[in-house]
Amino acid sequence: MENITISKIASPESVKQVGLIRLNRPKQLNALSPELMVELGQSLLQLDADEEVGCIIITGNDKAFAAGADIGVMANYGFADVYKQDYITKNWETIQKVRKPVIAAVAGFALGGGCELAMMCDFIIAANNAKFGQPEIKLGIIPGAGGTQRLTRFIGKAKAMEMILTGRMMSADEAERLGLVCRVVALEELLSESLKTAFLIAGNGLLAVMAAKEAVNKSFETSLAEGVMFERRLFHALFATQDQKEGMLAFVEKRAAKFSDS
Repeated sequence: MENITISKIASPESVKQVGLIRLNRPKQLNALSPELMVELGQSLLQLDADEEVGCIIITGNDKAFAAGADIGVMANYGFADVYKQDYITKNWETIQKVRKPVIAAVAGFALGGGCELAMMCDFIIAANNAKFGQPEIKLGIIPGAGGTQRLTRFIGKAKAMEMILTGRMMSADEAERLGLVCRVVALEELLSESLKTAFLIAGNGLLAVMAAKEAVNKSFETSLAEGVMFERRLFHALFATQDQKEGMLAFVEKRAAKFSDS
């Protein structure tokens, strides 16, 4: 693939591997071209189907996670172009089909589509040089990949409205304080800390991990009562798995569980 690299990383402490996807358009600060988004979607589905992989990380380089959609391409579009080709919906939302956890490891700029891509992941670990923003207003448009919706849910209406209307960037520390990112680490530790977290997730039973991801995501789309009932049914269902038997027996016997994803 020309615009990304994909690899699987193993650890002696983990049976499962971690899938690592690195956006690789450094001269364009990893601008999200249509071709890149197709490759990203294909890579995500490939790793999601790989039984050896328990968690996925998406990252960029030290300067940019992704500085936005490819403006050079977008500048030539008209309404008919974006509407007929179902721009964004067609290629960008493959990540929503991924059932395994996806971590965004963000350093440098995560702007526009880059910020939106990071928010589509299950959570964000940020380097201390990370900058987040939705500067589309400066281009005469608005966010189109969920920025007005996800950013508002993460940081609240006032902050989201101010950022989207002004186009200003948010530091990593502010992003952590407002709940956009789960934690901030030193730039040189971003990948190692992200891998450490990914291996912790991959070491758990995959059925429970996927159910937990599904339940948390459901909380954004339903009422509290409906969400709790959805959670309860998944909780009940997991008692039909071998992993539940193994996990609880291992706890009682004071040993590490050996999950079989069954």
